[in-house]
Amino acid sequence: MPEPYFVTEVERQLAGRRKKWQPLRILLLVIAVVIAYLALTGLVMLTRHGTPRYESIVQHFKYGSIGSEPESGIPYRVWMALPKLFPENFENRNDYTAFGFLYEKDARGRQRDLPIGVSRRTVNGVDLVWLNCAICHTGTYRQKAGDPPTIVPGMPSNNLHFESFVRFILAAATDEKLAPETMMPAVEAVGPRFGTMELLAWKSVVLPRLREGLLLRFNQVSPLLKRQPDWGPGRVDTFNPYKVGPFKIPAASLTDAEVIGASDFPSIFEQGPREGMHLHWDGNNTSLAERNLSAALGAGVTPQTVDHGAIDRVADWLLNLKPPPSPFSPDPSAVERGRAVYMTACSGCHGYKDASGYVFKGNALGQVDPIDKIGTDRARLDSYTEEFRQRQLNELFADTPYAFKNFKKTDGYANMPLDGLWLRGPYLHNGSVPTLRDLLNPPDQRPVAFLRDSDVVDGANGGFVSPPCDPSQTQLTGFCYDTSQTGNHNSGHLYGTDLPAAQKGDLLAYLLTF
Repeated sequence: MPEPYFVTEVERQLAGRRKKWQPLRILLLVIAVVIAYLALTGLVMLTRHGTPRYESIVQHFKYGSIGSEPESGIPYRVWMALPKLFPENFENRNDYTAFGFLYEKDARGRQRDLPIGVSRRTVNGVDLVWLNCAICHTGTYRQKAGDPPTIVPGMPSNNLHFESFVRFILAAATDEKLAPETMMPAVEAVGPRFGTMELLAWKSVVLPRLREGLLLRFNQVSPLLKRQPDWGPGRVDTFNPYKVGPFKIPAASLTDAEVIGASDFPSIFEQGPREGMHLHWDGNNTSLAERNLSAALGAGVTPQTVDHGAIDRVADWLLNLKPPPSPFSPDPSAVERGRAVYMTACSGCHGYKDASGYVFKGNALGQVDPIDKIGTDRARLDSYTEEFRQRQLNELFADTPYAFKNFKKTDGYANMPLDGLWLRGPYLHNGSVPTLRDLLNPPDQRPVAFLRDSDVVDGANGGFVSPPCDPSQTQLTGFCYDTSQTGNHNSGHLYGTDLPAAQKGDLLAYLLTF
């Protein structure tokens, strides 16, 4: 029996409507799939985390992340783009050697993209870079000016102009070149083109957040730097930046006594025998683990981002890391006579060296000499205050197994072992005496101003080649270190200064073998 007319007519009309709306349904489906794909891509991108692992402990020390990137780092693409955006600050170089950063070559003989002491970590889909332990504790030496530099992990970073680098990074935040519309073409030129979601994330989140963070640090740290003399190469203020940064103490409220604290980067050879000694220049801690964690905070780690495993791996390696042997060959008879002088006058505070290596023994080794006795510049000592100590104990890693317990306020400077002494010039905690020979002279006979920045060792005097300079003149090369400035005084440590000239010469010969 045939269907009634009205039924077939309704079906024809419905079929027509379905045919009419079919393209729209397909379009909506396509849009839904695209949105789902973009959302999934964005989710994968924003949840991507990780950091390269280096099987070699030396490579891990040089390039491995310790957790500084999430809070303190800048995007890898921005890092690579900055030399092109600010050529005048980089001396028209395409890398960071203008600030004393050290680069190695890869297996193909090409310069690595990141310098020693700069690590990489992916956080929320963005590759970030920042600092690790090697930035402060890797340096170079040359035996003569024409030699290629030898890189030595564990020695002080004698090349690094850290303050100049910090000043540049902070000032860049105020420059319109860091605005997203200027930065985007520069960062896209660094690597593969961004996908749609990456482009959106960088324009709306990554670059604005970077600039906002840098401006915050600029407002915190710049007033501090204005109150301080230039640090110069191979030096850093350890604690004052932490006061004005994470602890948010206004720089204007710091007292004149505490506001200047720049001192030389220390070496970190043979850490094992140092456990229990007074560490840091002022001896304010006796725990290697706490000292290491405190140093990591200085590199940009926070209690929330710290990678304890990565730091512990470096710390274990440093327990037995020996310095390279001295390349100097003084007269053996002078060395033997100098050893006798040293054992009587110096070994009790500093240990000594024999044929087996460095001997970490001495009744005052690793102990603190009161400032009234040692007589050296007290600015670094005074920069570490009791108030700052209390905040360290109460706020950093509180209620965790890593809470600080061993920091103390001292009244002087610690007697340091002298292993690797030939790589540790200039001397005293603030690097105010260029050579060992100068250190054996009374303060009024020590150089008033000298050039820092050379890595050519001085085989006759100990330390590095450090010619005199005039602080009132612009230097074509090097940094003119002015000992008349607050924090730079070359006073104190009078031990050996009253010896006869012949005995000073013998003592110097022995010290050159360290």
